[in-house]
Amino acid sequence: MLFYNIPFNPVIFWIILAEIIIFFTQLLSWLGRPHEKQRLWHVTFVGLLIIYNLAENMFDMPDSRIPLPTMLQIIINQGAGYVVTAYIPFYCYKTMNLPTLRFHGVYGFLFLLVPFLVFYCIYLPITGNLDNTLIYTYSITGMYAIAAILHGSLATARQYKREKNKALLLERIWILASLFFWCSSPVIGVFLGQPNWIVGVFNNVVYMLMNIVLMRQTVRQSKAEYLQLQSANITLAEKVKERTAQLERSTEQRTNAFVNLVHETKTPITLMNNHLEEYIHKQGYNEDLLIVKRNLDKLNNDISNLFDLERYNKGLPVYNYSQVVNFSEILKDNLLLFRSYCEKKKLSLKEDIADEMLVKADPEAINRIIVNLVENAIKYTGEGGTVRVTLNVQDDKIRFSVDDNGIGIEPGQHKKVFEPYYQINSQKKSAQGMGLGLPMVKKVIDGLAGSITINSDASSRKGTLVTVLLSRHVPADNEPVLADYKVTASSGLEIREQPISDTPFNPGRQTILLVEDNYSMAAYLSKKLKEKYNVCVAFNGNEALKKIREYPVPPDLIISDVMMDRLDGFKFARIIAENADYNHIPFIFLSARFTSKDKLEGLKLGALDYIPKPFRMPELIQKINSVLDNALRQKKTLLNNTIRALRNLENIAPATNSFEQNCNAYQLTSRETDISRLICGGHSYKEIGDSLFISESTVKKHVQNIFEKLEISNKVQLVNKLQG
Repeated sequence: MLFYNIPFNPVIFWIILAEIIIFFTQLLSWLGRPHEKQRLWHVTFVGLLIIYNLAENMFDMPDSRIPLPTMLQIIINQGAGYVVTAYIPFYCYKTMNLPTLRFHGVYGFLFLLVPFLVFYCIYLPITGNLDNTLIYTYSITGMYAIAAILHGSLATARQYKREKNKALLLERIWILASLFFWCSSPVIGVFLGQPNWIVGVFNNVVYMLMNIVLMRQTVRQSKAEYLQLQSANITLAEKVKERTAQLERSTEQRTNAFVNLVHETKTPITLMNNHLEEYIHKQGYNEDLLIVKRNLDKLNNDISNLFDLERYNKGLPVYNYSQVVNFSEILKDNLLLFRSYCEKKKLSLKEDIADEMLVKADPEAINRIIVNLVENAIKYTGEGGTVRVTLNVQDDKIRFSVDDNGIGIEPGQHKKVFEPYYQINSQKKSAQGMGLGLPMVKKVIDGLAGSITINSDASSRKGTLVTVLLSRHVPADNEPVLADYKVTASSGLEIREQPISDTPFNPGRQTILLVEDNYSMAAYLSKKLKEKYNVCVAFNGNEALKKIREYPVPPDLIISDVMMDRLDGFKFARIIAENADYNHIPFIFLSARFTSKDKLEGLKLGALDYIPKPFRMPELIQKINSVLDNALRQKKTLLNNTIRALRNLENIAPATNSFEQNCNAYQLTSRETDISRLICGGHSYKEIGDSLFISESTVKKHVQNIFEKLEISNKVQLVNKLQG
């Protein structure tokens, strides 16, 4: 058959076509799994075999239709076979995994290519004797082939004795058999006189045998990888299961420890609260006791939230829902207490409450719903705002809603606010709690088979509308309704009864800037510190920057919280550190956030200390006194050194024109000139350092530079050169 006017044996043509398909298939497989080096060696072998078949077919006999010299056609025809043969020792060394065949894998090609180059590329063009060229070349390469096959056979036998692996032995025998077929092809073609296409078919048996070896290796490797993967999956599943069990046990232990801790904390809080109430009942209220009572109530409320939430998570009962209570009366009693908060915060509290709204629930559960929702509305509504509370009937259900025109809640957070510990703001707000109020409300409402929805979207309305729907209870005849439940004052709101004013400026006192967003803490610290210092108070970083500019003098010390709204403590400290007018002011952080990372961040910003809350006031006062006393001593020392430097300069004899000229002539800097003048005045290095406010070691470095410029080695020579 003819292919582009080139004669092709049909058998060889289809062999080449099949090998091309296999070549690209194996190439794609290797590209997908490049770690399979044996496949790479095989792909290379198939590629060389394709080249050999093309050359063997096209240049079987010199053809005048091919635009190449006859001699070159003969060399290409024979050379393709030798190139494939030269690659086979390397291929066998790599695929048979016999270290003893390394010599053949590295140097075997020389025994095949060198004879070809000598006889076909040199001898044949000179003599033109093809028969002798064939005999000489086949003789040399044939002897090497026999030696290589024998060496490979012995190495295979020895390796089998060590390994006793029949599968590997079979693969190596297949490879040795393919070598025997390949090396026998010259005998068939030259000595038996068979046509080249028969030789080509005979040689391609090599490929079939080696391909069988590769297929066996691939199947075995794939099976091993599959088994390994299955084993790894089983092992991984067991480890995951074991680790999950460990984590569950650890979580259970931590949860139990946490619940026990919370439970144990409630007892001392209850005792403290009861004793405090008894003391107040006997002795009456004062400002300090009021602060203690409020914060104790808030702590008790937070502890109760933690305890109840964990009980809910563990499936333990929290409330008794078998009671019938009057939602209307509980709400009205609470609003009486909340009204005073709203008046002090200058909010308008409006109510629309239907009477006799009965529900089957625990009164504490209803109270918790009311308190949390109304508290949140008051907290997040600014002065002049309005909070509207409604209780009525909607489709045989009790509808309780709290509507405000405060800051609102973004739509993406409507579901998240019911997750425990979720904070609406990434930064801590002064009015923001632990993130347990709404999750507890949701737990209570779910327990009552009710629903709660949030309507808050700045694009359509200002503020937040929270709506709760509960089943309305119609009491049976003579069914009792709980009537003796009493609500207590809320502990979640902090109302500023009177503003904290800055102390009048006293020039004889040092000044402290206190930055604290908690009103009670700020009032307490201000009260303690103003006994000895000027104190100005700010509730966030922005207010603090304004106070620094407005107060008669810059503060001598800044004490700042970290978690604040608008501008937190770290950002405030960074602004102070970057301001040349204020970066000398000592800075102390006072914060409830006390991880190692937080402390390191504070100290990197230049803070002298990072004090955690809770703290002991006497220790804080002592720390403040030490910092301010040290700062005062530094100022006095600086002032004294300045005065002494001025006096020293007055005692220095005026420099003559010749001194100045000599300094300029030797190219001394102004600092070097000052030092030289003091040396000429008889001052020591320490005195010079004190006068110029530099260290003694710095003075010595300058003196060394002066000596080098003047080419001298002592002070006497300096005086002679500059004053001479």
